[in-house]
Amino acid sequence: MDSLQVPQSTSSQNNRKEGQDENCEEKIKDVKANPAHSTLALVEQDSEDVDPWDLPELKDTGVPWSALDTKGKVLKVLVSVLKFIILLGLLYMFICSLDILSSAFQLAGGRAAGDIFQDNSILSNPLAGLVIGILVTLLVQSSSTSSSIVVSMVSSGILTVRVAVPIIMGTNIGTSVTNTLVAMTQAGERSTFRRAFAGATVHDFFNWLSVLVLLPLEVASGYLYVVTELIIESFNIQSGEAPDLLNVITDVLTEAIIQLDESVIGGIATGDPETRNKSMIKKWCQTYTNATLQNVTVPGPDNCTSPTLCWVDGNYTFTLKNVSETYNIQKCHHLFVDVNLSDLAVGLILLALSLLVLCSCLICIVKLLNSMLKGQVALVIKKILNTDFPFPFGWVTGYIAILVGAGMTFIVQSSSVFTSAITPLVGIGVISLERAYPLSMGANIGTTTTAILAAMASPGDRLAKALQIALVHFLFNISGIILWYPIPFTRFPIRMAKSLGNITANYRWFAAVYIIVCFLLLPLFVFSLSLAGWGVLAGVCIPLVVMLIIVMVINVLQKRKPGCLPTRLRSWDFLPLWAHSLDPWDKLVVAFTAKCCCCCKCCQISNDNQEHKEQESVEQSIKINKEVYDNPAMIVENEVENVKEIELNILNRAQL
Repeated sequence: MDSLQVPQSTSSQNNRKEGQDENCEEKIKDVKANPAHSTLALVEQDSEDVDPWDLPELKDTGVPWSALDTKGKVLKVLVSVLKFIILLGLLYMFICSLDILSSAFQLAGGRAAGDIFQDNSILSNPLAGLVIGILVTLLVQSSSTSSSIVVSMVSSGILTVRVAVPIIMGTNIGTSVTNTLVAMTQAGERSTFRRAFAGATVHDFFNWLSVLVLLPLEVASGYLYVVTELIIESFNIQSGEAPDLLNVITDVLTEAIIQLDESVIGGIATGDPETRNKSMIKKWCQTYTNATLQNVTVPGPDNCTSPTLCWVDGNYTFTLKNVSETYNIQKCHHLFVDVNLSDLAVGLILLALSLLVLCSCLICIVKLLNSMLKGQVALVIKKILNTDFPFPFGWVTGYIAILVGAGMTFIVQSSSVFTSAITPLVGIGVISLERAYPLSMGANIGTTTTAILAAMASPGDRLAKALQIALVHFLFNISGIILWYPIPFTRFPIRMAKSLGNITANYRWFAAVYIIVCFLLLPLFVFSLSLAGWGVLAGVCIPLVVMLIIVMVINVLQKRKPGCLPTRLRSWDFLPLWAHSLDPWDKLVVAFTAKCCCCCKCCQISNDNQEHKEQESVEQSIKINKEVYDNPAMIVENEVENVKEIELNILNRAQL
């Protein structure tokens, strides 16, 4: 009976399962028939609700403070203090590496920068002057260096202030590439790279938009030149000396590595023949110049210093003239003082080392900040940096951030250092993009105050022109802030940076394309057209600008009011896919990089395959031997053969 009950129970279970399956199939059919929304739409709706620009929550994964005993609390405090000291050391190395990077670029491209500035006929074209300012600042990686060259050329009379204004605008654009390169080091994580790249490029867009408005205004009306000239004439400004703030600390390390004679670039730009073959690496840090009155031979009486101090002896004319002789007293103490290498070779060595230290410090700073900025500490810092004042004083917060950015840049005396330092903070979510924007504008103001103090150190006869150029730089940035910040609607750099951040988060290679096009190819293209003349420049640029404006207007109408457009223009689908989407280009880049990787790893893969085959053959032989050894029949045969060999050996020995 028991044996018969089992099949009955199994059959009843099978019947139940079949009934359940039929019911499930009917329910599935009913569900499919219902006009319900798909789960894909729900997922897309959820993803749309999440704003990728929201600051992430930095959660504390460690043990709470209240749960620690006395020993644990003391240990946690000591670890936090140690992390803070390490952070200060990394920031110090980061700033020093930026300084060495600037010196490396000056060694590698300083002579080319001086030669570019020497051609005055090209500089008279405003667009050419703008492009030259961008390219020279890219070569020396320091707006203060390039602007000091411009100041020296203006004060010496080689350039007029009006011609130098576009060059100063170009230096403002060229200095913003440093923090964009720093943002490239955070390309590992998508959301971090989105925020970091947007935080860096918001500075770029502010400078580009300011130039697009103020350069035509300056060419048409001379706005910056006239206002700064009125300021110079209104105030009785006396010469002073620019203070050294952070340089007092960083020069201890940087001057032990390399010291430059920056007057060489200015001498090349001003046409001094003595600086043409002179090295930029400073070898003598202490010199003595002695001026003596000597008899000097001159071509003729017209070249005498005074008619009373002129003597003619046959075919020779003599006069009394002060002759200066320089005596070298003490050599500099840095690594490259006695190295027999060219400036270009030393610059390339320093460039590689400084980039290595820069990237290493930046990665360590980001990792250390991620470990420190957690829990209550992160909440306090984020509230301090990103919280606005209560109503009705909320608008004051942004202007205070501008003042903070200007003050911090004045302390470090470099806008590149300050903006490069806040870029990783934007990436990890400590500073919002809306707060990084006024900080970057304040950095522009801070670097101009340093230039003003440096210009005030000029001699009395050159003070007015040098100070006017520095004030042009200051007024240019103030005018840009007035254009793109007070009214929230006009803060286009934030929206443009967010759009570019979204693109680069999906297509990482587009970040490199942006840097190459905006800071190298576009300036070179405009510069080449400006050399051909105004007619060619206008004939090429005006249609391109009009086409760009039309495309921008159509894009805005497609998003806001598509009904105002014809049916064909409500989307760009009528164009080829490569003309309105980056997906085909992305596939091309991926295929190209994969092919390059395959070519690079071809030999390695073949060697690996050969080694793998040899290893497989060895393992196979070992396996066969092991199987043979494990076979009992073979074991018995081997034992019999061993016994026979032993008996034969015994017989042979007995015969002997």
